[in-house]
Amino acid sequence: MKIFILTDLEGAAGCESFEQTRKGVNPSRKHEVMEQLTREVNACIEGILEVSPKAEIVTWDGHGSGGLLPDKVRGARCLTRENGGRPYYDLEGFSAMLFLGQHAMAGTFQAPLCHTYSSKEIMYYRLNDTFIGEFGCRTLVAGMQGIPVIFISGDDKAIREAQFLIPEIETVITKQGKGIEAAVHIDPEESCRLIRAGAARAVQRIGEFRPFREYSAPYTFEARYYRPFDLAHPKRQDPQLNFLDDRTYQITTNDLADLPF
Repeated sequence: MKIFILTDLEGAAGCESFEQTRKGVNPSRKHEVMEQLTREVNACIEGILEVSPKAEIVTWDGHGSGGLLPDKVRGARCLTRENGGRPYYDLEGFSAMLFLGQHAMAGTFQAPLCHTYSSKEIMYYRLNDTFIGEFGCRTLVAGMQGIPVIFISGDDKAIREAQFLIPEIETVITKQGKGIEAAVHIDPEESCRLIRAGAARAVQRIGEFRPFREYSAPYTFEARYYRPFDLAHPKRQDPQLNFLDDRTYQITTNDLADLPF
């Protein structure tokens, strides 16, 4: 069995401020949350190996400024942004994908640290006329390769978003969202305990999950940004992009890899 773990930082227990997630703002606070996410990832790995001791596990740090401490990850190969690329586009041979530390999409009511790929730049993504966040984008990429998503941990709004797409998914809620930078967190050790147990249940149930393929080609993708693109911006020069106004563009394609997720 081969398992892929995709991580983000905002959904880890104890994380509720953007200064904890951005490089150079408050290094000590960010490091504390990175340590917690790494503990949660190690707990997830332990849960997987409890059920499948010979499982090959790959984890990828999906947080833009770095969310994991790779040298402290135990029992898995750890990929970082320094490795380049989007490894979730190459899941041949994998049995399933799990999400750790997930947040909700931009604009979600009372969702802590909610955003879609860039908290400073992107207002929303839409795919085939429906709003979609990071979880939905990457779950679809996995699903089109025949890989099911079986587990997610993160805030309660991120969990609700995941259950809308995959009702049967195993979940762990690390915090209850009360606002964009406000949450009630569970104890960090309890978070790890629940993640270990949840990951084990997910692997035990792996045969019950099916790949998420609810979108089909052609894909019409729309992105809206907070600030306008000036005429010299590279996106303005891209012939594939159809600008609806100075902040919003669309692209239609049959290949998910053409899209910015």
